[in-house]
Amino acid sequence: MTEIVPAGLVDADINSLTDRAAMGLPDHYVRPRAESLPPFRRVAGLGRGELAAMVEDASLDLESRLASGAALALAGDPRIRPDDPPMLDVPAGQAAIGTPVGDIDALHQDSARFGVRRPWIEKECPRHIHTVAAFRIAAYPVTNAEYAVFLHETGHREIPSGWHYGRFTPAVANHPVHTVTAESADTYARWLGARTGRAFRLPTEQEWEYAAGGPEGHRYPWGGKWSADAANTLESGLLMTTPVGAFPDGRSWCGALDMAGNVEEYTSSVYGPYPGGQLVRDDLYLRLGAYRIARGGAFNRFRDLARCQRRHGPYPRSLYAMGFRLAEDPPAGAAAADGR
Repeated sequence: MTEIVPAGLVDADINSLTDRAAMGLPDHYVRPRAESLPPFRRVAGLGRGELAAMVEDASLDLESRLASGAALALAGDPRIRPDDPPMLDVPAGQAAIGTPVGDIDALHQDSARFGVRRPWIEKECPRHIHTVAAFRIAAYPVTNAEYAVFLHETGHREIPSGWHYGRFTPAVANHPVHTVTAESADTYARWLGARTGRAFRLPTEQEWEYAAGGPEGHRYPWGGKWSADAANTLESGLLMTTPVGAFPDGRSWCGALDMAGNVEEYTSSVYGPYPGGQLVRDDLYLRLGAYRIARGGAFNRFRDLARCQRRHGPYPRSLYAMGFRLAEDPPAGAAAADGR
């Protein structure tokens, strides 16, 4: 595998580069990590329950987890329940949202190598306290298999642009769907809510950040220090999405998986300055105006986008792997019984 390095991206206009250049890749083919999965032969005959446990078993190496996820995609992943997605309770609390102004210089110095510009970090400031009501967050982002049910049942005309000839490969049924629009994500949540009688929606960006970084506002879902083993970003060298939950070391405090890397996740929030902050007219704002905030980074972007505080959005090009995960309002009785 050729190491992926962000050579020459400092102060570069990312959106003027080819996708490969922005990803730190040369023009010629490079061998990605896990181009083949030798453990597949060993795990292919195992039961679905055992495979599901193996995908999220941090004691296994990544290739074994990916092989288990591949076998599970073909066998039918029991974790993927279109009408009853696994949801996690997030308690009400005071959330530390955003980045302290005093951290801007250090963050920019660390991330400039990825082509990150200072205003993109200033957009995260200032850190402030936000009161979050109790809610539920999906354990995983919405998968290709779930999204296919939605398309089949509704006739929704916006097929993910990443689905070649309008279909996904069965081997990625349990990978997160991406190359969708925010409007389609909203439509999916409304459809599933009407289908199940539940209050599904997209999380606000404050809810998303709280579920990812916790009340203390950790830099990454697992804590304050970057770990390439905890997220599917470019640093992993995979150059593809992965089965949901295959990076268990990245589990957040509330139990959510894949909140860093794999695919970017839309929120329901439209970009605006934080209290006490200033409107940043960066490339996203100049191109899109009021745009939908996305969080979490992706398999084809470097680790800076995987920070819990990083505010991003759907710039219109293929490099932006836009997906989503669901949130849900708890039943009124449940919130009242819990004192919230």
